[in-house]
Amino acid sequence: MLALTACTSRGEPEPAPTTPSPTVDLPAKQPPKPVPARWPLTGVAGEVQQRPAMSVKVENSAAARPQTGLEAADIVWEEMVEGGITRFNAVYHSVIPEEIGPIRSVRPMDAAISAPLHGLLVFSGGQPRFVQQMRGAGLQVLSHDEGAPGMHRVGFRRAPHNVYGNGPQLLGQADSDHSAPPSEQLAYAWDPARATAVLAGAPASSLRLAFPAAAPGWTWDAAADQGRGGPAGGWVRDEGGAAQASAAGTPIVATNVVVLRVQVVDTGTRDPAGNPVPETVLTGEGEAVVASGGKVVNARWSKPGAADPLALVDGAGKKVELVPGNTWIELVPTSGGNVSWQ
Repeated sequence: MLALTACTSRGEPEPAPTTPSPTVDLPAKQPPKPVPARWPLTGVAGEVQQRPAMSVKVENSAAARPQTGLEAADIVWEEMVEGGITRFNAVYHSVIPEEIGPIRSVRPMDAAISAPLHGLLVFSGGQPRFVQQMRGAGLQVLSHDEGAPGMHRVGFRRAPHNVYGNGPQLLGQADSDHSAPPSEQLAYAWDPARATAVLAGAPASSLRLAFPAAAPGWTWDAAADQGRGGPAGGWVRDEGGAAQASAAGTPIVATNVVVLRVQVVDTGTRDPAGNPVPETVLTGEGEAVVASGGKVVNARWSKPGAADPLALVDGAGKKVELVPGNTWIELVPTSGGNVSWQ
């Protein structure tokens, strides 16, 4: 046994020498830079307030001009109503003006315009079936005819052009189901120079629109600036060649103008004067024109359902990105309407 033990001990291998591993100092991983907050309806950087979007029906007849508070809207939709004239659905979120008006009645397409915002819709009245459509779209309705607070009649205009509203008081009525900020409705480029029309559009100095009984236009002014955080430059609005300004004397300026070619159908109803009430069809898809940064590009629009936001794509099917700022959306009929630029 001793002999065996001795042989076994002498046969064990010596432990191999160890070499310490070199120490490598890796650079500390930098945390990603925080993405700046942007107002969802303009794409402008800023401290977003936790409040809902508020759509207000604003009149655009000759008797209603100049309007009050229109220049403060984030998005304005121009829609055709009876007689081929137009009316506005003005959406407020980043700025809430003290006074807005004249406020007029609701139309059926306002449900598809405002439903994606999940906020408030303010108007003076409307046919019961149309008012019910607004509620059915999930909007909180504030109607002057129903006695909603925050609206009043002014003495310097005759009815029905004299209903005005107090912005903060109207917004303060938001209930718990309609108090959240809206989601982004349109796409905005982080860098204005990378906006779709700026990159791929054709230079344009003016944009002319034709409704059956209205002829708004937009002229590019590289020095125009609304002072709301976006870059300098904007499209200045006119009505039939006459410059349009707010009641405060502020020119109506848009950072982006989006023209949708749309179908308009007869609702089968009539207004108090006996005129047929039209409805703009805002589901489906169609041709579009996008104007940003002094350039214009052709595009296509789509909206699968009333509650879905508007989508814009270019000729290659890529999402259209706008310049951060306010946007006017023009709903120009395919029949009886026209759009041109130069």
